[in-house]
Amino acid sequence: MSELTAVARVIATESAERLIEALRAEHGPLLFHQSGGCCDGSSPMCFAQGDFLIGDQDILLGEIAGAPFYMSGPQFEVWRHTQLIIDVVPGRGGMFSLENGREVRFHTRSRLFTDAEAATLTPVGAPGAGWTFGQPGG
Repeated sequence: MSELTAVARVIATESAERLIEALRAEHGPLLFHQSGGCCDGSSPMCFAQGDFLIGDQDILLGEIAGAPFYMSGPQFEVWRHTQLIIDVVPGRGGMFSLENGREVRFHTRSRLFTDAEAATLTPVGAPGAGWTFGQPGG
C-alpha cells in the first residue's frame, strides 16, 4: 500500500506566481489574507509583511510563491473542505491589495478535496491562539 503525499490547502497558478514575484521585487516580503468580512469574495488581499496585522483567529493555510497565506477562522470553517487555487484575472484589486492599479487582481478558485486527499491534510492552527482546527469533516 502506497502512502499518499499531503496535498496543499492553497496553491497558485503560474500567472499568480509571476505577479507575486513582481510585487515582492517592488514591496519586499509579502503575505496574503482571505477574509470573511465585508470585503469577502473571491479576491484575497496581498500585503507587504508588516502592513497587515494577523489576528488571533486567522489561520495559516500555507504558502504561495514563498508568501504566507492566511484565512479568517470563520471563513476557514466554510472552506475547510476545499483547496484554494489563487489565480490572476483582469480587473481591479482590492483597494488595499498591492496589485491594485495594475488592471489585474488575484482571484480565488476552489475545488473540493477528494476523500483520499482529505485524509492527508494536517490540522491547521491559529497563530498564538492555542487552538487547532482538525481534519475536514471533524
